[in-house]
Amino acid sequence: MRPADRPPTPDDTIGARDLTSWHTRFGRWLVAVTTRTVQWSSAHLAFVVFAAVAIIVMVGLVEGIETVYESVVRNNSLSAVDQPVLDAAVGLRSPALDSAVTTFTDIGGPVGMPILATLAVAVITWRRRRWTPIVLAVVAAAGSLAMTIVGKDFVDRARPPAALAVPPLEVSPSFPSGHTLNATVLTAVVAYLVLIETTATWQRVATVTVATVFVLAMGLSRVFLGHHWLTDVVAGWLIGLAWALVVVTAHRLWLTLRQRPQAVARPLTP
Repeated sequence: MRPADRPPTPDDTIGARDLTSWHTRFGRWLVAVTTRTVQWSSAHLAFVVFAAVAIIVMVGLVEGIETVYESVVRNNSLSAVDQPVLDAAVGLRSPALDSAVTTFTDIGGPVGMPILATLAVAVITWRRRRWTPIVLAVVAAAGSLAMTIVGKDFVDRARPPAALAVPPLEVSPSFPSGHTLNATVLTAVVAYLVLIETTATWQRVATVTVATVFVLAMGLSRVFLGHHWLTDVVAGWLIGLAWALVVVTAHRLWLTLRQRPQAVARPLTP
């Protein structure tokens, strides 16, 4: 438990939820292991080590996707989902809608998304007068970029036919969707930072709702424009969410070690 003379600070909570209080067996085990292997004064080192190990594991998992993907392709199972969805998207297109969706999808691109995330993180950093939001955003972005590059290089999947895509066409490998993966990671991390900052329930609900709608719409825009198959987008959502959860967990671990220098990890029994 938190020492009596160290009440929760705004950075440590989301509403009434104490981010340094671990309610799951895995969470308590993680704190216990870290307590035994890292000095309490090295909370920053714990964050860096956990994030570094996690990104290595995540990159390995992305590489493993290639094996699963190839086994599915041999059975032609993907075409049962991807092609009908793309055909349906083509049927919904119009010049005005194509232009609007293209403008929106550019927000999640290699230029738009970093600018949007940087502005959001800059505002949060200014409000808090702390460097933590910048560190989290940089770690999240670095991992997201690494997994996008590894996934595309290893799977090397072809994009949908150019005849079914809305210009401008893209030539990089299709799997996973980089727009979707990066938007998922950065949006999730920014939403997490906003949740820590806010106190009103309606603000937290609005934050989660806007973030979810934005990420879903970004992924679906890639399918609508014919730049990605649906399975590319689903992979981007899942990988991005997994990495965002790793970054959030690393931050919670850092908070726990920083705020509990004399604490003893809770027992592992339920």
